[in-house]
Amino acid sequence: MPARLSNGAWSPANWARNSPGPFRVFMMCLPPHLVRFPHLSGPAPDGQVATGMLSLPVSRAQSRLRSGRDAVPTLSEPMRPSPVRVAQSQDRRYLVYLIAIALAGWSLASYDVNLLVLALPDIARDLHISSTGLGVLGFFVFGAQFMITIFAGYAMDRLGRRRVWMFCLTGTALFTGLTCLVQGFWELVFVRALAAGLAYSELAVSITIVNEQVPARNRGFLYSIVQGGWPLGVFLASGVYLVFGHLGWRFVFLLGVLPVLAVIVGRIFIRESERFEHARGTTADPDHVPVTEMLMSPGPVRRQLVWLAIVWVFYGASYVATNFYITYWLTQYKGFSSSQASGLLLACGGIGFFFYIIGGWLGEKLGRREVIIVTGILVAPLTVLFLYVQDHVAVVLVYFLLYQATNGTWSGAGYAYQGESFPTRVRGTAVGFLSAMQVMGFVVGSVLWTVMSNHGQPTLTWLVVATGASLGLWGTLCLRRIPPGQELEATAGT
Repeated sequence: MPARLSNGAWSPANWARNSPGPFRVFMMCLPPHLVRFPHLSGPAPDGQVATGMLSLPVSRAQSRLRSGRDAVPTLSEPMRPSPVRVAQSQDRRYLVYLIAIALAGWSLASYDVNLLVLALPDIARDLHISSTGLGVLGFFVFGAQFMITIFAGYAMDRLGRRRVWMFCLTGTALFTGLTCLVQGFWELVFVRALAAGLAYSELAVSITIVNEQVPARNRGFLYSIVQGGWPLGVFLASGVYLVFGHLGWRFVFLLGVLPVLAVIVGRIFIRESERFEHARGTTADPDHVPVTEMLMSPGPVRRQLVWLAIVWVFYGASYVATNFYITYWLTQYKGFSSSQASGLLLACGGIGFFFYIIGGWLGEKLGRREVIIVTGILVAPLTVLFLYVQDHVAVVLVYFLLYQATNGTWSGAGYAYQGESFPTRVRGTAVGFLSAMQVMGFVVGSVLWTVMSNHGQPTLTWLVVATGASLGLWGTLCLRRIPPGQELEATAGT
């Protein structure tokens, strides 16, 4: 075999490969810098193969090159990584960076929302807010979350995902910091409504931009890591308030601004979704309005949107009982102390991070629709079982399962399913709308809980809000099946 490249140049690498047995092994084991023959870097004479000091005659038939076999890098030249491998390595690093930034953003959004819950007793005492005033505050917070999330979704399809992502987190940082300056009730309402609304819109934007940039093969699993930021935010808020709470709630809110600012800087390096840019470039009508297409045009997009909206309203309503008011229920009707109830919730949240990952992994193996179907069907029986068990250990075990069903496995698969249910041109608007429908469920559940509680029948209240509303999760059976591992363009059903 000759030792020339396709351009006729002699190559030590080719010659070493085609030398007799032991010598070939010896030559191939030498480091590259010892196998350089600069004085023989040119072509060898016809019919000969250069061997460093000698030229061995060979037949012309043997001197012919076989296409593709000898076109290999020479050892006299530095080895360069393949452009494909470089691109893959860069994409892998960017993917890790994207997941980390999205996880940090959602964790800090959770931190902001849960910090208000922890600080509310101290805030109410300092600002002399009554129970009715707290109810008004909650109403405006839910209202802001509803409206801002809808507008954020619409803006994603008009202005771009990255730009809205930056705006939402910047606004969260601004109004979280301003919380420490409020002096009256209505100032608190204004600042906290905007802070909570912008923080909650982080959910819709991260669903959209992350799902559009991660590979199809592991899309659900990777996004489940981002969703795990919610329990991390709960832990962060609890830890910060435990350590710095003695310095006052104003200081704690001000402290929360610093990590948010760091994430904002990190998002400067996040790319805009290529899918969004392509969809915007191919849209024939520059004044195209996604809302009109979704709500007015019959077809698979509208059907999927309607069923997902119904399911998420029921999910939000049942979540009020199983998560928002659960501390009250545990202390009033299950014999738990406040510290025991808090410890149970922290344990559920800490371990729950891994259930988000499990939900994402199961979604990749079985299908995300199948995971939320099984999870949704289990919630109602678990709420009934939780109502009637009284043994302390049994209550802990049942509620642990109930918590993971309504948080980890549901969220780990469900939000990635939302993202892959719609085409790129309307994905932002659709996901924003569904996030707003979840807030609507929170409002419905809170109203039902308040009305039923006034009748003094706690068992009936639980059965209506927790069990009755969770039966609506069986609507997942009507959702379209989307096999995992497909590109988003193949999953939207257009």
